Amino acid sequence: MRDLKRRSFITLLGGAAAWPLAARAQQPVGRMRRIGVMMLLAEDDPQQKTWTEAFLQGLQHSGWIDRGNVQIDYRWGAGDSARARRYAAELVALAPDVILAPGRVALGPMLQATRDIPIVFVHVPEAKAVKAAAEAPVGS
Repeated sequence: MRDLKRRSFITLLGGAAAWPLAARAQQPVGRMRRIGVMMLLAEDDPQQKTWTEAFLQGLQHSGWIDRGNVQIDYRWGAGDSARARRYAAELVALAPDVILAPGRVALGPMLQATRDIPIVFVHVPEAKAVKAAAEAPVGS
């Protein structure tokens, strides 16, 4: 019995010692990371607001805090293809580490503007589904 308590204590102590190292390993070292996001709708669109909130919550859940350890640059296309092309060029000029293109309409201008910056293409049919997924518990 005494041996079992000793093992539990050693395991607990080892976990406590390793925890700060694991936490530090998840945070970027050095410069702040940058994400470019090309939104399809207008900034004040309710569906777009819901999607943006879910996106920020998902990042925060993974340890990424806007204006903390990551800079997020948004451009709002508002359904205008000329504006989307102009904003795609603006995002590329900011030299983000990655660009998020939520939808085919955003993807085209981003691919025309760059082939050097990784582009993450996301298609979500409804913003409420994103928020629900972000709030769902993660498990195996």
